Order: sequence, then structure tokens, then C-alpha cells
Amino acid sequence: MTTVTQMKCACSDCLCIVNLSDAVMKDEKAYCGEACANGHPQGSGCGHTGCGCHS
Repeated sequence: MTTVTQMKCACSDCLCIVNLSDAVMKDEKAYCGEACANGHPQGSGCGHTGCGCHS
């Protein structure tokens, strides 16, 4: 059996891969940070290098 420890951030625009142990969980989905989990309030991105996500 394989245990998944990493997955893509659940934010559709985000390129980040998150460790499930570090992820921000919301509605049973894994996000790389609060900005993605909260739907990018004020259009803020996640701030991770190389990722330009924002809504």
C-alpha cells in the first residue's frame, strides 16, 4: 500500500506541491497556505517562489 504524503495545492491556479503534514486543510482539501485556503482575500498570492497564483 502506498501512502500519499504530498499533493498539488487544491487551489486551481497554484503550482505548489504541499506535504500533507504541513498543509492547511479546509473542506478536506490540502492547501499550501492560508491565502489559497481562504480563496485569496484581497487578491493575495501564496507568496511561494515561482508561483503566481491569485484569484
